[in-house]
Amino acid sequence: MRERMLAGDLYLADDPQIAADSERAMSLSHRLNTLDPNDGTARREVLTELLGAFGEGSDIRPPFRCDLGYRTTIGARVFVNFNLVCLDVAPVTIGDDVLIGPNVQLLTPTHPVEPGPRRDKWEAAQPITIGDNVWLGGGVTVCPGVTIGENTVVGAGSVVTRDLPANVVAVGNPARVLRHIDE
Repeated sequence: MRERMLAGDLYLADDPQIAADSERAMSLSHRLNTLDPNDGTARREVLTELLGAFGEGSDIRPPFRCDLGYRTTIGARVFVNFNLVCLDVAPVTIGDDVLIGPNVQLLTPTHPVEPGPRRDKWEAAQPITIGDNVWLGGGVTVCPGVTIGENTVVGAGSVVTRDLPANVVAVGNPARVLRHIDE
Protein backbone atom coordinates (compact mmCIF):
# COMPACT_ATOMS: atom_id res chain seq x y z
CA MET A 1 0.00 0.00 0.00
CA ARG A 2 2.90 2.38 0.68
CA GLU A 3 4.12 1.92 -2.90
CA ARG A 4 0.60 2.71 -4.16
CA MET A 5 0.54 5.83 -1.98
CA LEU A 6 3.94 6.99 -3.27
CA ALA A 7 2.76 6.41 -6.86
CA GLY A 8 -0.35 8.55 -6.31
CA ASP A 9 -2.75 5.61 -6.63
CA LEU A 10 -5.64 4.72 -4.34
CA TYR A 11 -4.39 2.97 -1.24
CA LEU A 12 -5.43 1.82 2.22
CA ALA A 13 -3.64 3.70 5.01
CA ASP A 14 -3.55 0.71 7.39
CA ASP A 15 -0.22 -0.40 5.90
CA PRO A 16 2.52 -1.02 8.53
CA GLN A 17 5.11 0.98 6.56
CA ILE A 18 2.77 3.98 6.31
CA ALA A 19 2.06 3.67 10.04
CA ALA A 20 5.80 3.66 10.81
CA ASP A 21 6.33 6.76 8.64
CA SER A 22 3.42 8.49 10.35
CA GLU A 23 4.68 7.60 13.83
CA ARG A 24 8.13 8.99 12.92
CA ALA A 25 6.53 12.27 11.78
CA MET A 26 4.36 12.50 14.91
CA SER A 27 7.35 11.90 17.16
CA LEU A 28 9.52 14.50 15.43
CA SER A 29 6.63 17.00 15.30
CA HIS A 30 6.03 16.49 19.00
CA ARG A 31 9.71 17.12 19.70
CA LEU A 32 9.60 20.28 17.54
CA ASN A 33 6.42 21.56 19.18
CA THR A 34 7.78 21.11 22.72
CA LEU A 35 11.21 22.73 22.19
CA ASP A 36 12.14 26.00 23.85
CA PRO A 37 10.72 28.52 21.34
CA ASN A 38 13.97 30.52 21.52
CA ASP A 39 16.16 27.55 20.52
CA GLY A 40 16.33 28.12 16.76
CA THR A 41 19.27 25.74 16.36
CA ALA A 42 17.39 22.76 17.84
CA ARG A 43 14.27 23.64 15.84
CA ARG A 44 16.31 23.67 12.63
CA GLU A 45 17.88 20.28 13.47
CA VAL A 46 14.47 18.66 14.02
CA LEU A 47 12.99 20.23 10.86
CA THR A 48 15.98 19.09 8.81
CA GLU A 49 15.44 15.53 10.07
CA LEU A 50 11.64 15.65 9.64
CA LEU A 51 11.28 17.25 6.21
CA GLY A 52 12.43 16.14 2.77
CA ALA A 53 14.34 19.44 2.46
CA PHE A 54 14.53 22.54 4.62
CA GLY A 55 16.24 25.48 2.94
CA GLU A 56 18.83 27.77 4.42
CA GLY A 57 17.43 30.73 6.33
CA SER A 58 13.96 29.14 6.57
CA ASP A 59 11.93 28.99 9.78
CA ILE A 60 8.73 27.35 10.96
CA ARG A 61 7.16 28.62 14.17
CA PRO A 62 5.57 25.78 16.13
CA PRO A 63 3.12 24.28 16.44
CA PHE A 64 3.52 22.39 13.17
CA ARG A 65 1.72 19.22 12.10
CA CYS A 66 2.32 16.93 9.12
CA ASP A 67 1.41 13.41 8.01
CA LEU A 68 4.81 12.15 6.88
CA GLY A 69 7.26 15.06 6.77
CA TYR A 70 9.65 13.61 4.21
CA ARG A 71 7.20 14.44 1.39
CA THR A 72 7.48 18.17 2.14
CA THR A 73 10.29 20.25 0.71
CA ILE A 74 10.83 23.86 1.72
CA GLY A 75 13.11 26.26 -0.13
CA ALA A 76 15.40 28.97 1.20
CA ARG A 77 14.34 31.99 3.27
CA VAL A 78 10.80 30.69 3.87
CA PHE A 79 8.91 31.96 6.90
CA VAL A 80 6.01 29.91 8.28
CA ASN A 81 3.99 31.43 11.09
CA PHE A 82 2.24 29.48 13.87
CA ASN A 83 0.06 26.40 13.34
CA LEU A 84 0.79 25.13 9.83
CA VAL A 85 -1.01 21.87 9.04
CA CYS A 86 0.68 20.12 6.13
CA LEU A 87 -1.01 16.86 5.18
CA ASP A 88 1.79 15.65 2.93
CA VAL A 89 0.66 12.23 1.75
CA ALA A 90 1.56 13.53 -1.73
CA PRO A 91 4.52 15.87 -2.26
CA VAL A 92 4.23 19.43 -0.95
CA THR A 93 6.79 21.68 -2.62
CA ILE A 94 7.31 25.18 -1.23
CA GLY A 95 9.66 27.45 -3.20
CA ASP A 96 12.10 30.10 -1.99
CA ASP A 97 11.13 33.32 -0.16
CA VAL A 98 7.59 32.14 0.63
CA LEU A 99 5.59 33.67 3.48
CA ILE A 100 2.94 31.50 5.13
CA GLY A 101 0.60 33.10 7.65
CA PRO A 102 -0.78 31.47 10.80
CA ASN A 103 -3.33 28.66 10.65
CA VAL A 104 -2.64 27.71 7.02
CA GLN A 105 -3.62 24.24 5.81
CA LEU A 106 -1.90 22.45 2.90
CA LEU A 107 -4.09 19.41 2.21
CA THR A 108 -3.01 16.75 -0.32
CA PRO A 109 -5.33 13.82 0.65
CA THR A 110 -8.41 12.95 -1.36
CA HIS A 111 -11.14 10.41 -0.78
CA PRO A 112 -13.52 8.72 -3.23
CA VAL A 113 -16.83 10.48 -3.79
CA GLU A 114 -18.54 7.10 -4.14
CA PRO A 115 -19.74 5.89 -0.73
CA GLY A 116 -18.58 2.26 -1.02
CA PRO A 117 -14.86 2.85 -1.60
CA ARG A 118 -14.88 5.71 0.92
CA ARG A 119 -16.51 3.46 3.54
CA ASP A 120 -13.84 0.84 2.75
CA LYS A 121 -11.21 3.51 3.65
CA TRP A 122 -9.61 3.92 0.22
CA GLU A 123 -7.81 7.23 -0.22
CA ALA A 124 -5.32 8.96 -2.51
CA ALA A 125 -3.52 12.29 -2.69
CA GLN A 126 -2.51 14.97 -5.18
CA PRO A 127 0.60 17.16 -4.87
CA ILE A 128 0.67 20.85 -3.92
CA THR A 129 3.25 23.21 -5.39
CA ILE A 130 3.81 26.74 -4.11
CA GLY A 131 6.08 28.89 -6.29
CA ASP A 132 8.83 31.27 -5.23
CA ASN A 133 7.92 34.49 -3.40
CA VAL A 134 4.30 33.48 -2.72
CA TRP A 135 2.48 34.93 0.29
CA LEU A 136 -0.33 32.86 1.82
CA GLY A 137 -2.31 34.98 4.29
CA GLY A 138 -3.55 33.67 7.61
CA GLY A 139 -6.07 30.86 7.52
CA VAL A 140 -5.57 29.99 3.83
CA THR A 141 -6.51 26.44 2.82
CA VAL A 142 -4.81 24.93 -0.25
CA CYS A 143 -6.62 21.88 -1.64
CA PRO A 144 -5.17 18.76 -3.31
CA GLY A 145 -3.53 19.10 -6.71
CA VAL A 146 -3.12 22.90 -6.60
CA THR A 147 -0.16 24.84 -7.99
CA ILE A 148 0.29 28.49 -7.01
CA GLY A 149 2.50 30.52 -9.36
CA GLU A 150 5.44 32.66 -8.26
CA ASN A 151 4.87 36.08 -6.67
CA THR A 152 1.18 35.36 -6.07
CA VAL A 153 -0.58 36.63 -2.96
CA VAL A 154 -3.51 34.67 -1.52
CA GLY A 155 -5.70 36.69 0.85
CA ALA A 156 -6.43 35.60 4.40
CA GLY A 157 -9.12 32.95 4.80
CA SER A 158 -9.15 32.00 1.11
CA VAL A 159 -9.73 28.43 -0.06
CA VAL A 160 -7.60 27.58 -3.09
CA THR A 161 -9.39 24.84 -5.03
CA ARG A 162 -7.61 25.20 -8.39
CA ASP A 163 -4.32 26.44 -9.78
CA LEU A 164 -3.46 30.14 -9.51
CA PRO A 165 -1.17 31.80 -12.06
CA ALA A 166 1.96 33.77 -11.25
CA ASN A 167 1.83 37.45 -10.28
CA VAL A 168 -1.77 37.75 -9.08
CA VAL A 169 -3.72 38.56 -5.95
CA ALA A 170 -6.42 35.96 -5.27
CA VAL A 171 -9.08 35.97 -2.56
CA GLY A 172 -12.27 34.19 -1.56
CA ASN A 173 -13.88 30.81 -1.30
CA PRO A 174 -13.12 29.50 -3.80
CA ALA A 175 -10.13 31.78 -4.39
CA ARG A 176 -10.47 33.90 -7.52
CA VAL A 177 -7.99 36.26 -9.13
CA LEU A 178 -8.74 39.80 -7.99
CA ARG A 179 -5.98 41.54 -9.92
CA HIS A 180 -2.60 41.14 -11.55
CA ILE A 181 0.58 42.34 -9.85
CA ASP A 182 2.89 44.64 -11.80
CA GLU A 183 6.60 44.55 -11.00
